[in-house]
Amino acid sequence: MTRTSIALFNNKGGVGKTTLTYHLAHMFRRLGLTVLAVDLDPQANLTSMCLDETEIEELWEGQSELIEQGAAWSVLPGTGRVRSGQTIADAVKPILEGTGDIAPVEPAELQPGLWLLAGSLDLSRFEDKLSNEWFKTFAGDIAAIRTTTAFHRVVEQAAAGVHADIVLIDVGPNLGAINRAALIAADTVLMPLAADLFSLKGLSNLGPTLRDWRRNWQQLVLPQVPAGFSAPRAEMRPLGYVIMQPEMRLDRPVKAYARWLERIPWVYSVAVLDEGVPPRGDARHCVATLRNYRSLMPLAHDARKPMFDLKAADGALGSTQKYVHTCYQEFRALAEGLLARTEGPPRS
Repeated sequence: MTRTSIALFNNKGGVGKTTLTYHLAHMFRRLGLTVLAVDLDPQANLTSMCLDETEIEELWEGQSELIEQGAAWSVLPGTGRVRSGQTIADAVKPILEGTGDIAPVEPAELQPGLWLLAGSLDLSRFEDKLSNEWFKTFAGDIAAIRTTTAFHRVVEQAAAGVHADIVLIDVGPNLGAINRAALIAADTVLMPLAADLFSLKGLSNLGPTLRDWRRNWQQLVLPQVPAGFSAPRAEMRPLGYVIMQPEMRLDRPVKAYARWLERIPWVYSVAVLDEGVPPRGDARHCVATLRNYRSLMPLAHDARKPMFDLKAADGALGSTQKYVHTCYQEFRALAEGLLARTEGPPRS
């Protein structure tokens, strides 16, 4: 298949975006694809899900709290999966400091065919630089274009280096400069949603913003990019949305959930796709609805593996194993559905 990239984004936090990215990366690998997961969220939550604390300490060249508290030894040997100074923040550091262009970084191989371009809390320092350079790109400022395309070029080099079939990009829940640079580097955008007011409000803000970014980049910037310079097309084609079911609470009755659920197709069609009001009950843009796997998450966290890979030795006993199987079926169906929408047939 032709390499494609998917950014998972909703500017409302807490909808399970990083968890979804992590599990999709593993499921795409199960389907036979070579996967590059990219952590462009300055909170680095995807990195913390993929690596243990000793590896993160080695990667970030800093002392972890566990080691400072004496709960782990600082002399623990590395796993060999990571090397210090190999994060997305290290890649853009020369631009930030004005000493050069992007630096080469190596993704960490989590398992055969699954790679992570790790994040860092230091990435937040790049926000102001990106913000200041955005409008300069409209005038064809080459330094500004180099800065704004940094994520695209880092990811492009990393993906080519590991021969990735698919790139998954995890970004933070906001419409700031870091996310703008991350999203214009994406071919497609998948939107995880909760059926609530806050997700719908985020969706209504997201659609017009993506269109503005796409239009400005394609009409004002791309015509001024020098020949031979790698710049993204800023396609950001909406793939659809995934509904993340909540845990039902007494203060959040089922009727309220259903009411917001009915409004999602309307808001997505009008705000994101800039189309007319869809017919009632139209759910063609809903890629999947994922149930709440609250009981599996602690086991998966302790075992440091996806929920659908949990075994009896990990504590998934009895009826829990049936739940694990259901989880596997749902994520496989989601991954195959996404591949169909990106025009890449799934591999067995």
